[in-house]
Amino acid sequence: MARSAAHGWRAGSAAALGIGAGTFVHVFAAAIGLSALLATSSTAFAVVKYLGAAYLLYVGFSMLIARKQSASDASTALAPPPALSYRRIFAQGFLTNVLNPKVAVFFLAFVPQFIAPEASNKALAFIVLGCIFNFNGMLWCHFLAVSSAFASQRIQASETLSRWLNRLIGGVFMSLGIKLGLAERT
Repeated sequence: MARSAAHGWRAGSAAALGIGAGTFVHVFAAAIGLSALLATSSTAFAVVKYLGAAYLLYVGFSMLIARKQSASDASTALAPPPALSYRRIFAQGFLTNVLNPKVAVFFLAFVPQFIAPEASNKALAFIVLGCIFNFNGMLWCHFLAVSSAFASQRIQASETLSRWLNRLIGGVFMSLGIKLGLAERT
């Protein structure tokens, strides 16, 4: 939603596609048993958790720094935030999802409930159900991207409000990084 509001629906869709690609990594990892390793190994879980927390802190801090620099430069104070390439936005969405160990644990806890115990190929069933889940999630994310972009075009916020909203989003990313870093295994 933040990407769509700042850079348009295409940027929001790039972020949604990155998140969806990250979800595919978790689906396939769970189907072949790698997510089970993550769920049972404290070390593996901690490594992914701390990498994810560090990445969220980096993204949040980068947003805070970028906003302060643009605010201090009078010639760019009225300019919109610098546009990122769609490739970079996609990569940020991808990494944010892949480095979140709770997504892997979610797939291990949620999807198996819908696989019949007598299914001949449980891995294939897991992949099909994961892809259905991901498809629906991607539809929702694209809807949010388009509606956020539409709303941001209709509501023209002042430069000061935009700057504070971007700082707030950076703070949210940083707080999520801290929360993930301090989270206990459940």
